[in-house]
Amino acid sequence: MNEMTKLTAKDFATDQEVRWCPGCGDYAVLKAVQRTMPDLGADPSKTVFVSGIGCSSRFPYYMETYGFHTIHGRAPAVATGVKLANPELDVWIITGDGDALSIGGNHTMHILRRNLDCQILLFNNEIYGLTKGQYSPTSRVGTRSPSTPFGSVDRPVSPCAFALGSGARFVARGIDVSKYLPDVLKAAHGHRGAAFVEIFQNCIVYNDDVFAPFTAKENAGNQLWLEAGKPILFAGGAKGLTLDRQALNLKVVDVADGDWEAAGVIVHDPANKAVAHMLIDMPFGAYPMALGVIYEDPAPTFDSAVRTQQEQAAAGKKADLQALVAKGQSWQVEKEPRDQ
Repeated sequence: MNEMTKLTAKDFATDQEVRWCPGCGDYAVLKAVQRTMPDLGADPSKTVFVSGIGCSSRFPYYMETYGFHTIHGRAPAVATGVKLANPELDVWIITGDGDALSIGGNHTMHILRRNLDCQILLFNNEIYGLTKGQYSPTSRVGTRSPSTPFGSVDRPVSPCAFALGSGARFVARGIDVSKYLPDVLKAAHGHRGAAFVEIFQNCIVYNDDVFAPFTAKENAGNQLWLEAGKPILFAGGAKGLTLDRQALNLKVVDVADGDWEAAGVIVHDPANKAVAHMLIDMPFGAYPMALGVIYEDPAPTFDSAVRTQQEQAAAGKKADLQALVAKGQSWQVEKEPRDQ
């Protein structure tokens, strides 16, 4: 790519027909990613999108970059191979709540604890959309679906709690149609290591408006957008969160005349893992929905550790295939002459 050429969102859009249901939140996420790529200075020839199976997993077809549409739940394994084979590549994983947390739960856990340098975008619509509306690992108790016609009794998993518990060093949340989603994507890309982003994505056919209590315009006051070094405020600054040190939990307080310090509102520190747990576990309704970068505490990456190990093992050695083959016990098979 010519470094003097300024790319635009159109440069990251393919000629493929985008095939999602009209009104699907995936369209908004796709546009947000395509708009964000030029701001990141992304090089299409060094960018790879890897997906599993599900509605969201069509994503690589619509990005003018390299891509793999892999098998159910195994996108992290393929992405790991891609990054280790060519560390210069910028690797993005696109997955859904079912793909990443059901059949792929084991793979998601290990890519997070290993801390591979990649971005993981988990589209959470709390339903299996591609297979016609079965309940998923994130579906709420009472969810009615073809597989749970009387309402699900299965307790859901929290994607961000799963990520934090798996050892993720970057955990964030966004909303498909939010103007702040590109900022979350940029923060994830700027993090060195496995950056996990849960994106609340509306499935207009099988789970429409399940997130409306905090995504609808009239309910925007229920969104808590976190920013490092800034007070944790929401509802237009009229409310905030303080730390109840006796009960060891967060508490909602009113903020009068913008004086958040007098109200005891705490400042967001993304490296504070204890508070990150509290923000993720806040029951919505009594509390707002925590969004933005919830936790970030960088650590050495898996791929850098592998490269260092390989370099150390190869130092001062000369590649000799014949010596490798002959190492240890070996036999030479000679052809015996035939009887005349």
